[in-house]
Amino acid sequence: MKKTDVAEFFRRLQQRDPEPRGELDYTNPYTLLVAVTLSAQATDVGVNKATKALFELIATPEDMLALGEDRLKDYIRTIGLFNTKARNIIRAARMLVADFAGRVPENRPDLETLPGVGRKTANVVLNIAFGQPTIAVDTHLFRVGNRTGMAIGKTPLAVEKKLQKVIPQSYARHAHHWLILHGRYICKARRPACPTCPVEDLCQYQQKTVVD
Repeated sequence: MKKTDVAEFFRRLQQRDPEPRGELDYTNPYTLLVAVTLSAQATDVGVNKATKALFELIATPEDMLALGEDRLKDYIRTIGLFNTKARNIIRAARMLVADFAGRVPENRPDLETLPGVGRKTANVVLNIAFGQPTIAVDTHLFRVGNRTGMAIGKTPLAVEKKLQKVIPQSYARHAHHWLILHGRYICKARRPACPTCPVEDLCQYQQKTVVD
């Protein structure tokens, strides 16, 4: 995709949704970190249902340690891999208190030292909580990047690096959310909504869905 087309792509997405937001519920950087950790291989809707009551009790790593792993499991057992996630969340809370004075780090290297936090999770937290222009490549971004021709790559990291190169700086802050929402609701995996897509004419996908 040409640079001019990429710029137009994001101009249109911005026009439709000037201030896009993530769909995970949270109250502060710490609860966002917990929510994103829980969202691996789970839906945002499922995570929000599980954390609604949890976040009425939990606001800090200290709160999480006071709650304890067994009680945490009671809140999140509807989420896949809840045993492993509970263990990682408690271990991460312990590290945050011991190594970071109970505060969520504002840089990727430190975030990635926390149990259960990989590059994608770190990028989401940096983008949403701290306003950094990071790109967290999930299945939606990976599909949109490759399908549109904007950022073709065989791995999430390859797609992330290409997106960082081609996205105009003026759109970098919200690009992550625009692409996720576009992939979730329009450029869907099985049947993309090409007839109603606002950037269909810019997309290089060859097997576009047509009106029945």
